[in-house]
Amino acid sequence: MKFEDIKISTEKLDINYKFYYFLKELNGGQGLSDTLLTKFTEIIFAHKENEFDKIIKILDSITDDIKSDNRRNNLKEFLLFIKDDTDFRIFIFALKLLLIKPLLLAEAKLTEITEISNLAEIHTLSLQYDTISKSKPYYKRVNGALLCLLFFTKVENKENKFLSDVTENYINSLFGDYEYVKSKGIEPNQIFMIMFSESVDQSIVSDAGSSYEDRIFNLLLAIGVNKDDIRKTHDVNDSSTEFDFFFPYNSKKIGMGAKRTLRERYKQFIKTSLMSGLDLMIEVTLGIDLTEPKAESIIKHGVILFVADEIYDAKAYLQKLNGVYPASQFTAATFDQLTK
Repeated sequence: MKFEDIKISTEKLDINYKFYYFLKELNGGQGLSDTLLTKFTEIIFAHKENEFDKIIKILDSITDDIKSDNRRNNLKEFLLFIKDDTDFRIFIFALKLLLIKPLLLAEAKLTEITEISNLAEIHTLSLQYDTISKSKPYYKRVNGALLCLLFFTKVENKENKFLSDVTENYINSLFGDYEYVKSKGIEPNQIFMIMFSESVDQSIVSDAGSSYEDRIFNLLLAIGVNKDDIRKTHDVNDSSTEFDFFFPYNSKKIGMGAKRTLRERYKQFIKTSLMSGLDLMIEVTLGIDLTEPKAESIIKHGVILFVADEIYDAKAYLQKLNGVYPASQFTAATFDQLTK
């Protein structure tokens, strides 16, 4: 295939850029708040018989009441970009899609919650839980992309029964706008997906799941360790070793390392175990990079080792070593036994 076969015309690039610019600016931090989005849409519907420039003047007057200088100035500048009827139709379509966006995000969130509920039967320190937890952002992005594709497929096919009956008229109004912007060379799904994926990424950050250390912290609370007694610190006698969790249990001082993979960190624990005044040292890890020599070296120096059940069950040598436990035994009963 020759390179010129995939060349995009300047006209197509420019109008799709304009559509994205409208979406991005209206949806940005200095764009339309939920209240302003509703007001703008209400004005457009109420004055749909008027010429676009008169409606723009009304919208501009509304921005005068915005308290934030940055938001007010940004929106006033934005409205200046709407220079003709084509711009105005693209602007209307962008507004309508922004009103739909929360519904698509909510649907993506419901799918994510369904997946989270499936984790209830899986131990939080298992490989399976860790894999699912790490893949949640990818799953959410893919789900968001497919939801957008499904939405625009229904719009293109003029299907209006995918939302409540109350919104049927609103969806019907999208059909004409969709056909219009398509006729101008805009690719609604692809361009909207750019903005929507950015919103999905923001929600991933704000709804970020628990880390490996967070999950261990919650297990410590579950076995009865007081939250205020847990801290992160360096060993008193060996400052090169940092304990992710340092806490008392049954009047014993416990230092715990918690990392998904051991790498070379286990050597620090072995060195520290020779000089530390702790009653008990524990290393918690998935066990992905745990070899038999490493495991033997760790427990030889009195360090207790917890690994994911999948690794423990798959490695017969781990089951024979006294001092190695599957993560499912990270329980009060086990800690009671270890601190007798």
